[in-house]
Amino acid sequence: MRGATSPDEPEPLTPTLSRSGEGTRAASVSVERGGRRAAGRRAGLAVALLLPLVLLPLAGGLALWRYAAALPPLDMTQAALRSTVVLDREGRLLRPFATADGRWRLPLTAAGVDPRMLAMLTAYEDRRFDRHPGVDPIASLRAAWQWLAHGRIVSGGSTLSMQVARLIEPRSERSLSAKLRQMVRAVALERSLGKAGVLDLYLALAPYGGSLEGLRAASLAYLGREPARLSFAEAALLVALPQAPEARRPDRAPEAARRARDRVLDIAAARGVVTAAEAAAAKAEPVPAGRRPFPMLAAHAAEAAVAAEPGARVLRLTLDGRLQASLEALAAERAASAGPDLSAAILAIDNRTGAVLAQVGSAGYLDAARRGAIDMTAALRSPGSALKPFIYALAFENGIAHPETLLDDRPARFAATYAPENFDLTFQGTVTARRALQLSLNVPAVDLMEAVGPARFVARLRAAGAGIVLPRDTAPGLPVALGGLGITLTDLARLYAGLARGGAVPDLARRLDPQGSSPVPAGAASGMPVADPVASWYVADILRGAAPPENALPNRIAYKTGTSYGYRDAWAAGFDRRVTIAVWVGRPDGAAVPGLVGRLVAAPVLFDAFSRLGGEPEPVPQPRDALVATSAALPPPLRHIRRDSPKTLGATLKAPLRIAYPPDGARIDLGLSEAGASAALALKANGGVPPLTWLVDSLPVAAGARRQSEWRPEGAGFARISVMDALGASDSVVVRIE
Repeated sequence: MRGATSPDEPEPLTPTLSRSGEGTRAASVSVERGGRRAAGRRAGLAVALLLPLVLLPLAGGLALWRYAAALPPLDMTQAALRSTVVLDREGRLLRPFATADGRWRLPLTAAGVDPRMLAMLTAYEDRRFDRHPGVDPIASLRAAWQWLAHGRIVSGGSTLSMQVARLIEPRSERSLSAKLRQMVRAVALERSLGKAGVLDLYLALAPYGGSLEGLRAASLAYLGREPARLSFAEAALLVALPQAPEARRPDRAPEAARRARDRVLDIAAARGVVTAAEAAAAKAEPVPAGRRPFPMLAAHAAEAAVAAEPGARVLRLTLDGRLQASLEALAAERAASAGPDLSAAILAIDNRTGAVLAQVGSAGYLDAARRGAIDMTAALRSPGSALKPFIYALAFENGIAHPETLLDDRPARFAATYAPENFDLTFQGTVTARRALQLSLNVPAVDLMEAVGPARFVARLRAAGAGIVLPRDTAPGLPVALGGLGITLTDLARLYAGLARGGAVPDLARRLDPQGSSPVPAGAASGMPVADPVASWYVADILRGAAPPENALPNRIAYKTGTSYGYRDAWAAGFDRRVTIAVWVGRPDGAAVPGLVGRLVAAPVLFDAFSRLGGEPEPVPQPRDALVATSAALPPPLRHIRRDSPKTLGATLKAPLRIAYPPDGARIDLGLSEAGASAALALKANGGVPPLTWLVDSLPVAAGARRQSEWRPEGAGFARISVMDALGASDSVVVRIE
């Protein structure tokens, strides 16, 4: 049969086996292809699932980047605006000024805030402030979940950075686009300013109700203190207020403010910022129920500083804030006790630097009855006898008199018509110049003024920098000795400070340099000294021995009082080595006040002011060339002065006394620059009545009593050479020895 096999032939197995292997391979390939298709399907599914998760953030990030790039640059102009503040020499606040639009936004950084307050702020407002880039993802997701769950915005998830962005760029609506804008701005702020800069902006801009913006303004207005030291209750209140500044204002809603404060304390305790006991104690503290006024120390000086530098935001004055506050209280107290409508002014000067330590312009800046807005340190008033010491100083300098020179205090008539009387209408007879100045006798003062010359006296004060004002269309006359001119308290204080400084009148400095380290003079330094060092010390030594007011210790300060004609102004000025203080009491409108006497009204204020400086007064040191002698031991022309000798009798002499050599202002080369050189200067005078007395820097020259003499200087420098005749006439020159 076809297809049959013989029994002897083997059965053909190969084809059968071949077909079986082909089926197995086919099945294997089929399985492999199915696995690949399944893996492909799974990969496609994974890609389909993951692609949105990858692309959506990328697309969102790209969209956010394009959105951020489309936003205009953040305008920081308004955010940088701050109130102008005037500080004292230690950086303490004297007076702040509102911004042009009426806001109180005082400069502040985190360094000036109590660290516990900052810890409470971040714990309550932004727990992860130090870790997030400006936006807190956890807080944002929580806010989104609450929005989805409640169908409305429950919390905004705002960080401190986002709140700063909202304050810089305020928007009234609460929307997702506004929130997105805040997030973008917050990240940009942190990238440009850092955490510290963002925190400083929050502390400066946070709203606290009404016109208050920033932590410092709120702390001063509600608590009456700087935010550098706060209690837990105070810190919690200041943390709570910006959340709802108008609804929680302590001055309008103290109960709402208390509840908000207590909530902050609870959260601070839960987060470990304070203990439960500290939170409970803080809750027991009352909430302030009103606003306090901002500080207004040295109001007149602050206004002058702002007017001088209108663009400055921080002005540091030379004033000592504590002394300023103490003297302002003193002025208000004494003016009130002196009588109605009276004001008072006080100026204190550091004699070493010329810096103004305190400037009290009135008894109360806001006291309308006392016209407190008028700065009486700059008002022209009659000084009474307060300028007498400078008459004596000029007489001492020119060799006309010495502190122990005998003067006549008897009824006298000058220039035929002028007959001064003493304040108590009595006369003391013959007294020393020392005693005459200590008793403020009028006749000896006019006597010396006639010898010195009123025009010369006024010119000397003006040359020293004092703004002396004479009555209109009048020349200086003898009444100038008793107050017949106008001067400000500031200039009077400067002149007295000149006596403490050896004659050098300071040019007052009222502000410090930008680094706050050294005083900045107000203008060019004063020119001519008000007196030479020896004459200045003579006057200081005399005034230190003046009898003090009641209940004050003697020999502590050199001082002089003055009372203007008609009891309109009471003055007192005094100094020691360190400080000069001048006091004025009176009515700003110039009205007479019966009983307004410098010794009774102004002097006690002066001594009280010195007691508030602290430390013991130090006397002005004695110059080496000062002549300390009794009246009997003085050269004959210095023992006594006759009232008519310099003017009346001198006018009848054919040849008035004049120094012929050396001429005034001469530069004389005696070869003193050479080693071992020692040369004498010839002295020559014309006129006068012999014997003559020669003096150099107020000391007698040994070889005197002749029209020609000589003086052997000890070294190079300036020297004042004077000559006096037997009748007391004198002449002086100043030369430079080389």
